[in-house]
Amino acid sequence: MRRHTPEHRRGPSRRAVLGAAMMFAAAPAMAADHPSIAYMKQFAKEMLNAHRQGTVGSFRKVIERHADVAAIADYSLGQYRKKLLAGQKQRYYGGVVTFMSRYFADQSRIYPIAKYEIGDAAADDGEVVINSKVYLLSGQSYTVVWRLSKNGSRYKVRDAKVLGFSMVYMQRGLFTSFISKRNGDVEQLVAALTR
Repeated sequence: MRRHTPEHRRGPSRRAVLGAAMMFAAAPAMAADHPSIAYMKQFAKEMLNAHRQGTVGSFRKVIERHADVAAIADYSLGQYRKKLLAGQKQRYYGGVVTFMSRYFADQSRIYPIAKYEIGDAAADDGEVVINSKVYLLSGQSYTVVWRLSKNGSRYKVRDAKVLGFSMVYMQRGLFTSFISKRNGDVEQLVAALTR
């Protein structure tokens, strides 16, 4: 996955800041004791613990528990989603978890996090968006906007925007480009993700 990190930009662009401000202005804010914020605090705590361990296995546990893996994986196939066979799904979903876990483990070594802050939550098109700020040991900081879906009484993480860049959208770009270069053969992506 291409790394859009604090080194690539000194801070969020004016457009990203305005976009986030407009999103939160348009959507009704939720109370600080809303269940989505309590969930986000628990998720963030587990992610920071995984970050400090810095292993693929530590991130895998958190991603399997909290990410909306099927939705993320399906979206990441873009126009090739219909080519994923029923017999490939579980291997593919497991490969997506591994791919994301490796990405976060790599980032944890390059950008060690000191702390984080959880901000406001707002409803947006049936989901919840939660603003947060991450502080690195280097002294840099950046915003992350999390998108949560809800299934019954449980929340799941659907996406994260770092400095305005959607991680799921970037992942889709990587996956669809990989498949396109292999004549639309989804199995080659599945094989690459599960090696």
